[in-house]
Amino acid sequence: MNEILKCTGLSKRYGSVQALNRVDLTVERGKIIGILGPNGSGKTTLIKLINGLLTPTEGSILVGGEAPGVETKKIVSYLPDNSFLPSWMTAEQIIDLFCDFYEDFRPELAYEMLDRLGVSKTTRLKNLSKGNKEKVCLILVMSRNAQLYVLDEPIAAVDPATRDYVISTIINNYNPEASVLISTHIIADIEPVLDEAIFINRGEIVLHKTVDEIREEKGMSVDALFREVFKW
Repeated sequence: MNEILKCTGLSKRYGSVQALNRVDLTVERGKIIGILGPNGSGKTTLIKLINGLLTPTEGSILVGGEAPGVETKKIVSYLPDNSFLPSWMTAEQIIDLFCDFYEDFRPELAYEMLDRLGVSKTTRLKNLSKGNKEKVCLILVMSRNAQLYVLDEPIAAVDPATRDYVISTIINNYNPEASVLISTHIIADIEPVLDEAIFINRGEIVLHKTVDEIREEKGMSVDALFREVFKW
């Protein structure tokens, strides 16, 4: 099976608000895919459904052939859009914790990336800058040998000088048999590494094509098309 993610008629409502509306989506293994859309488009709802943090109102979602749950958490590495780590812990303590939680966690890789990004392993997170906290979160997520990486705004909080390294960290440290889903507003920086782009608006997928198809058919970059479609 080459599919890592399959959504069929996937819908999610919050009361009277339709966050996702009958989404059909297939993601194959070995791809880096951008999930792109304006605020309130349904990106975060889709991401939370993939990670089993929400349940569908209608339709189905399968990750590695399974409905999101205990088994899929073993193969999905998730970076939320806000810090998820206890502020009183050090990076070293959190690495030990991740080793206990995830069989696929690679501590040697985590320490290597901490060193290369100049982040202290012995300083409590509460004493790190916001950018360095974000780096620790990304390092932990990318140090797993997962089948699906789901990254929500991974470069939003880091300075431009660090973005290139963060992006190279993403593309050089994931399992090549896996796929990476990246939700971001900073499209121009992430576009060079994308294989496919998904445009989502008002809970519906309005475009899902390879980056090459977009450039050939539209005669413009993904970033330029996004700005035209959503009038940014």
